[in-house]
Amino acid sequence: MEYEIVMGLEVHVELATKSKLFCACAAKFGAEANENVCPACAGMPGMLPVINKRAVELGIVAGLVTNCEITRTISFDKKNYFYPDLPTGYQITQLYAPICRNGFVDIETEAGNKRIRIKQIHIEEDAGKLVHDYRPDSSLVDFNRASVPLIEIVSEPDFRSSDEVVAYLEKLRSLLTFADVSDCKMQEGSMRCDVNISVRKVGSDILGTRTEIKNMNSLKAIARAIEFESQRHISALETGCEELVQETRRWDDNKGETYSMRDKEDATDYRYFPNPEILPVHISDEWISEIKDSLPELAHEKYDRLTGCYGLSDYDSKLITSGKNISDIFDRTLEFVDNPKEVANWIIGDLASIAREENKSYDEIEIDCEKFGKIIKMVENKVINRTIGKKVLQLLFRDNIDPESYVRENKLGMITDAGYLENVIKEVLAENEKSVLEYKAGNQKVISFFVGRIMRKTQGKADPGSVNSILRRELNDWN
Repeated sequence: MEYEIVMGLEVHVELATKSKLFCACAAKFGAEANENVCPACAGMPGMLPVINKRAVELGIVAGLVTNCEITRTISFDKKNYFYPDLPTGYQITQLYAPICRNGFVDIETEAGNKRIRIKQIHIEEDAGKLVHDYRPDSSLVDFNRASVPLIEIVSEPDFRSSDEVVAYLEKLRSLLTFADVSDCKMQEGSMRCDVNISVRKVGSDILGTRTEIKNMNSLKAIARAIEFESQRHISALETGCEELVQETRRWDDNKGETYSMRDKEDATDYRYFPNPEILPVHISDEWISEIKDSLPELAHEKYDRLTGCYGLSDYDSKLITSGKNISDIFDRTLEFVDNPKEVANWIIGDLASIAREENKSYDEIEIDCEKFGKIIKMVENKVINRTIGKKVLQLLFRDNIDPESYVRENKLGMITDAGYLENVIKEVLAENEKSVLEYKAGNQKVISFFVGRIMRKTQGKADPGSVNSILRRELNDWN
C-alpha cells in the first residue's frame, strides 16, 4: 500500500530589532545569563507592555516578501500556560487578528516547482531559556530571551516530502535575510521550525493522526527527523504494533529518532483571550507603502542585476545571491573595484577557498572589503601576482593586515624584469635537461613543472604571463 506524507510548518523567526518586543532591554544574542532583563520582561506585577514599533514594521516586511495580505488593525492576545521559562504564566501573541494572512512562497525542487500557501504570520514574544548544564539535579532559567520579538510563519499542510520542506526553509531564509527581517541563524535559535506531520493512504482526503516534531537546529536535522517520523507512522499503520496519538515529539539528533514529550494541545487548552493592556494597532495604507518603498533588493532581484547588468554567469550569480553576507561582501567590494566579474571570481574562488580552510561558512565570513578591494587592484595592476594575492588575502582573513604595507615591507612586488626572468628560466632549464628533452618529444605537461620551479626560485613573485612567454621561447630555442 502506498502512503502520502502531509506536513505543515510553524517557523519561528527572531526579528532583527535592537530591543525586546515590550520593553527597552537589548535583544542581542550571546549576553551573560540574565544580563538583559528588567521588571517588565521578568514578569513582575504591575509592569505594563509597550509595543516595539520596529517589530511591527518587520512583521509587515515579512508579509510583503511572502505575498501576504496585511491586516489593517492588529491586536494582541494572551496564550496561557505554565512553564518555568515563561515568567508571566502567559505568552503575548496574536490569535484573533494576526499581522499577515493568506500568503505564499514558490519553491523549486528536483521534482519541480510548487507553491506553498502561508496561512498567517503573527507576532509574539519569545520565552526564556532553560539551562541544564550547571547542576546535575536541577535546571536554571536565563530570561535574556524572554520577550525577544518573534514572528511565527504558519504554512498550510502543503508539504509532501523533506525536500520540499528544506527548499521552503531555504527560500524563507533568503527572503527574510535579504529583507533585513532577521539573520535566520538556526545555530543561534533565531530561526526555528516545528513540523506537523501525518501520513495517509494515497488518494485519501482524510488526514492521519498528527504529531509535532520539535528541537531541530539545522536543515539536515529537519530532513532526518521527517524521514524517521514518517517511517514510524507508516510502520504503525501497516503493523498495528504502535498506536499513533496526537502528541508533541522531540528530535534526538544523536540517536536519530523522536521521542514523546507531551500530548499535543489544542487552541482551547491555552485559554486565549485578548490582552487588555495593549491597544489595537492600526496599519495605514500610507505606512505599508512607505515600508514597501524602502524594501532592500531581494535575492532574485539581485540575481537579475548580476546576470543582466554585470554579465555574470548563472552559476556565479546563484552563488553570490545564495546568502545575505556573501552578497553584501560582493556589493561592498565593488565600491572599491570597478570590475564585477573580477570581484566575483575572487569571492567564489579564493575567498571561498580560504573560508573552507578556516571551517567558515559563507554566513560567517568577516572581511574588510576596502582592503579586499586593494588586493584585487594590486593583482589587476600587476603590483603582485595572483599567488601572492591569495597569500595576502589569507592574512587579511585571519589577521586583518594592511595589504599594501605588508606587500611593501615583505618585498612581495611582482618581478616583471624580462632580463632577470630570462636568466632564472635558463638556469631552471639547465638544471632539468631531462624534462627539456621530454618537452621536445611532445610532452606539454612539463610546462607546469618548469613554472613551479621558476616560481620557487623567485619566491612566487614572478609575473606568470612573462614567465609563460619567455619559458616557451627558451624551450623552443633550446639546442
